[in-house]
Amino acid sequence: MKTHAIRTFLFTTILAGLGYFAYFKAFLHDKTSQMKSVYAIAFHQKPFSETETPRLPAADFKTRKLIILLWMWPRGYKFPLGVCLAKYGIDGCHLTANRSWYENADAVVIQHSDVSSNISLLPPQTRPSNQLWVWFNMEPPIHLSNLHKMDNLINLTLSYRQDSDIFSPYGWFENLSESENFTIPKKNKLVSWVISNWKPQDKRVQYYEELKKHIPIDVFGRGHLAVPDGKILPTISQYKFYLAFENCQHRDYITEKLWRNSLGSMTVPVVLGPPRENYELFLPADSFIHIDDFPSAKELAAYLLQLDADEEQYRRFFNWRFSRVVMIHSWVTHYCKLCKAMHQKVKHKTVPSIEKWFI
Repeated sequence: MKTHAIRTFLFTTILAGLGYFAYFKAFLHDKTSQMKSVYAIAFHQKPFSETETPRLPAADFKTRKLIILLWMWPRGYKFPLGVCLAKYGIDGCHLTANRSWYENADAVVIQHSDVSSNISLLPPQTRPSNQLWVWFNMEPPIHLSNLHKMDNLINLTLSYRQDSDIFSPYGWFENLSESENFTIPKKNKLVSWVISNWKPQDKRVQYYEELKKHIPIDVFGRGHLAVPDGKILPTISQYKFYLAFENCQHRDYITEKLWRNSLGSMTVPVVLGPPRENYELFLPADSFIHIDDFPSAKELAAYLLQLDADEEQYRRFFNWRFSRVVMIHSWVTHYCKLCKAMHQKVKHKTVPSIEKWFI
């Protein structure tokens, strides 16, 4: 009996020891896995994923990249987001359009026209602490509605206006490190204009109607001449002058009509928009022709014909190209500039009324 009892005791003890060892091994493995997971997140051992919701410990917010959430793709356009470093030398942010990142986003960018029709399209009103809401807009006031819906919601403004918290124009100049030669494309035509939204009551259409009485103008767009797919700039570059006419006259509203269509195609821009003084904040005074410089469309036409006959005078409008290069925005440009501004600790506040400021 004693021998049997001793054997039973030893067998039970061994089984208990093996069970405890297995439990302790599993416990250590689980803790080790947890520690590895925390370490990986804190030190970015793997890239952010667009398919998972982040759960970062609060302490890690001091060292991680800032998270900028696009609440909606602007106007529905989708584009690569991870290009700020390669394109602009701007780093330190994770741009995402995945709303599962909302709780951890440092900034949420709201493009006005995407939410203006329905306030329910805005992000949840109960936002995480220290999260900034950024009002993003590249349209003039005449095209905006329901600005009052943004009252006391916005912390930063991002737009083409120079007095925005983050100023992001349609285009800009960058200085060349050294002077470069350039070649003006061969030009065998005089004046062109591309227009997609024809409204007879607009100032630009009315001015065109008067100008065409005195000088030939080729108009491209709906209801006019067709442009071969993907060849808008090569087409425009055959002309000496381009009508960079804005659809409205608003402070700082100088769009791709000038930056891309005209300067991007090596034509001399004839501008209609804000006053000349406003243009000169962005452009050399001798790089463009403003309609306000002439008492009438007839005098403007006479000047363009004079330049057409005088090659030396015409070429002077290109002198700036020896020392500068034109940069044209893409959608992601604006978000990259926001990233840079946030790292520079741009001052933020709660804007009582976007409407009072912008209009």
